[in-house]
Amino acid sequence: MSAHKRKERTSDFENFDSIQDLILRIKTKLNHRADSQSAHHPTLVTELYELATLSERLLILRSNSSHPLLDQCQADILDREGTYLWNHSSSMRLLVGDQMPPLVAALRLAGFRLIEAGSPENLDVDCLVHMLQLASKTGATLAGNMFPFPRNTSHGPISPRVTLTISFFRTVLFPDLGKYELASSVLTSAAKFEQSLRNADDPQNNMHQQSIAQATVVYYCSRMEAAWKEGNDSVAQYMLRNITESNVERLTHLSARDRELLASKVLEIGRSLLSGGGRDKETKIDARAEEAVRWLQKAFSLVEHLDDTLTAGAIELKRCILRNLARAYVLSSSLNAENLTRAETALNELLDSIPPDDKDAANQELRWWKLAVLKRRNAPEDALFETFRSIIDYMEFTEDNVTKCISIWPRIFWYPARSEDAAASSVCLGAVNHSGLPFVDRLLLAIIFHCSKDVDHARAMHDLGETFSLLESTEFELHKIGATACLMYGERKHSLKRYSDSVDWFLLGTRKAFLSVADACASKCFRKAALCHIEQEEYAQALAIIRQCPGDEAATHYLTFLVAVKQGWENDAIQAVKAMVHGTCFDHRMLLMATRVAHESDLKNVLLSVLQALLDSIRDRQAAEMNVEPITLVRCMIRLVLRLIADPSNAMGKDALIDALTGHFATVQGCTEWDNAEERVPPLFDVSRELLETYLETALEADEEMHLCIVFSSFAATSARVFAMRKLELQLVNSDTLEFTAHEIQNCEGRLRKIMEKGVISSNNIHRVLQCLNILLMFEAELACRTKEWQLILKVIQKVAQCETPLSDTFEAIADMLWSAQDALWMAILHASLDRNALSVGKFARWLRAICTMLLSRNTAPDRLKAIGYVEQAIAVLEEHGGDGDGEETYPMDERYWLLTSSYNTGIECLHVSLLDDARRWFEASSRICSYVPDGTIRAKKITETYTQLMNRYAVFVSGASLLATPFHP
Repeated sequence: MSAHKRKERTSDFENFDSIQDLILRIKTKLNHRADSQSAHHPTLVTELYELATLSERLLILRSNSSHPLLDQCQADILDREGTYLWNHSSSMRLLVGDQMPPLVAALRLAGFRLIEAGSPENLDVDCLVHMLQLASKTGATLAGNMFPFPRNTSHGPISPRVTLTISFFRTVLFPDLGKYELASSVLTSAAKFEQSLRNADDPQNNMHQQSIAQATVVYYCSRMEAAWKEGNDSVAQYMLRNITESNVERLTHLSARDRELLASKVLEIGRSLLSGGGRDKETKIDARAEEAVRWLQKAFSLVEHLDDTLTAGAIELKRCILRNLARAYVLSSSLNAENLTRAETALNELLDSIPPDDKDAANQELRWWKLAVLKRRNAPEDALFETFRSIIDYMEFTEDNVTKCISIWPRIFWYPARSEDAAASSVCLGAVNHSGLPFVDRLLLAIIFHCSKDVDHARAMHDLGETFSLLESTEFELHKIGATACLMYGERKHSLKRYSDSVDWFLLGTRKAFLSVADACASKCFRKAALCHIEQEEYAQALAIIRQCPGDEAATHYLTFLVAVKQGWENDAIQAVKAMVHGTCFDHRMLLMATRVAHESDLKNVLLSVLQALLDSIRDRQAAEMNVEPITLVRCMIRLVLRLIADPSNAMGKDALIDALTGHFATVQGCTEWDNAEERVPPLFDVSRELLETYLETALEADEEMHLCIVFSSFAATSARVFAMRKLELQLVNSDTLEFTAHEIQNCEGRLRKIMEKGVISSNNIHRVLQCLNILLMFEAELACRTKEWQLILKVIQKVAQCETPLSDTFEAIADMLWSAQDALWMAILHASLDRNALSVGKFARWLRAICTMLLSRNTAPDRLKAIGYVEQAIAVLEEHGGDGDGEETYPMDERYWLLTSSYNTGIECLHVSLLDDARRWFEASSRICSYVPDGTIRAKKITETYTQLMNRYAVFVSGASLLATPFHP
């Protein structure tokens, strides 16, 4: 033996002895320490990698040697110790769970290298299968775990592969085996075993087919995982094709459990693509999803035809793959629209695999997911509805789920398609049939709200009717809130004058489902629906609805009264008024409204009956707030009875009318028997005021009611004195009476202001006191006009302006007083100035304009007659001063235009109210004024044409002669 060979032999023995010593130390630590402590021992992992390095070194020496380096005994020792370490790694893996620590990976690597070093060079099929499985599992373990590596060993240099891996580990913060080449070195050994197995002759081919197939698939799967974790997608996909496509017969030899494990590995890669972990973060989600589709499709093809009963996890694995596959289809649909249909198919298959009694939240989420997919691919409405119905069938009725349903309707269903309302009806029915009773009203409100937005009213009413029919068929009674919502939408339509639509909404509030809890609301809905028919003059429909209202309610009889009045049925109207007064919930204001309706309809007998009922109701203390004077009613009734007596066409007997008339006279007899009532009433009010003031002086606390009584007593006494003075002629009122009345008015005013300064009057009553104060100021202005004290009137006007709430009516009343008092004086001044040429034409024009404006603003026949007289006077002045100059003696051009437009407009107004004689006179005046303005001829022609056209519209004959025959001379 040469020296070189002896040196190699000696080195081999030293290497083997080092391996034995290292194995002894490792086994001692593994056997004498707790597993949890061994897993974290700082030197154990290092020693295991030293052992793997020595074993690999021995294997390299053996492959380069021309003669056997180990005898059979040494080979058996290596095989036995390697098997021990491998088995120990399996027990350690079970101990620490699925997240294998670095110790497990180190144990497997050392065990595999020992077994590989102790194996003969020429292996049979069984050994090749066994070694291929060990190499594949070791490579997969190294590719999927993190563990530290030793810097060096005490037994010589580390192999080049390990050295390269260690140098790479130093560049990262966390050592991740999935990114380094250590796993590749093991898998390279596995590749050699796989090639040897593929080329080996198997005399018992049928016996080893399953084991060969299993080992080969494990090898490819390990290579696939390692390549994927290293970022080598092409190699990973190549290994996947080798598993699923290159030899389909190989998959048939795998057991169901092996196929599940293989599918799980492929599924994990597909899921990592969807989650975008690690290197895929920069890739767009749709591109990653499209790549994930290919992996997940392969995963599903591996387990698609498996019998679910063979293994416990087959069903869950299929569901998991389908769930991720559907998600990948949806995410990649932006690149391939057909994937939405595939996603729907995957979800359908997934939902079909769920037991009917399984109501898990995750499965319910799948149904929502399917609904979103259908919406996204614009599926037919029937498909949307069926999916939504399945959601309801399996839904647990909680606050969150109901809120989700309500919010999803407008987003899922195309508005205003009927599917939305059909889906809502389905929800309500599902709620009634299951556990969602507390949420039915809320769901119904959502349906009502969505239907109210439908532009097709008939469709909305049809859908709501079907919804209510579904609820009524279950004999479920809704709460009042649904009927209130229908009433609210009906009132909204009514405010828009869409009466037909409002009737439908009101009648929805009367459905059977609401009757037991909303009788009052149903009655109100019936009455409002009837009122809508009345406003459309559909009296037959209104009566049909009124008959469904409660017959003992006053509001029902009021509607009957309206229908009778509109159709001229006096007897029915009178009977309705009598029944209304005795009905429940009677409001005295109904009689006031009935009075107005009867008066507008000109049904005197009905009006008389209503007034009589109103007079009777005023005697009731509850009607005191109506603020209606009985004496006023009596006067109205007397006048009405007198008109009925004089009307020969009246059907009511005169004897009954005369009895009613004498009865009314007897009612006011007590008032007429009191002599000088105006003089006796004020002292009584003064006495009551003085008594109240005396009481307040001794009272401990000021009372608002007492102060109000003082205000009203003082005001009543002062008002009575003013009314008494008004009855006397102006020349009969002496100066003492005027002075005394003025003094009383001032005292009353001061008394009211003093009470207001105390601050005892509340904000609810202060306006009543201010109203009394304004009336007192009007009284004061009236006396000043009587006594011609114009400076005093100015002071009164200043007082009115300084009030907290000055009333425009007060200013208008004072202006009327001044006008009536000075009208004749102004006219006299105007005429005298013209006669004596003491007034310039310009001032005359403006004075006349002011007077005519005031007269025309009153809009009465006498005032218009005065105004046309002044206009004709102005025309006479124009004849003398109608030149084109700008001097003081020339009539101003702007005043001429004002005369022209005012005359023309007033003539138009007179024609509209059929005052034809007045209109003709105003038109003649405007036509004459045209002679004194530019383009007068054209304007006169236009006025003549307008007058002729308007007169042709009014073919009115007065005293047998046609007004059209009256000539009009412009």
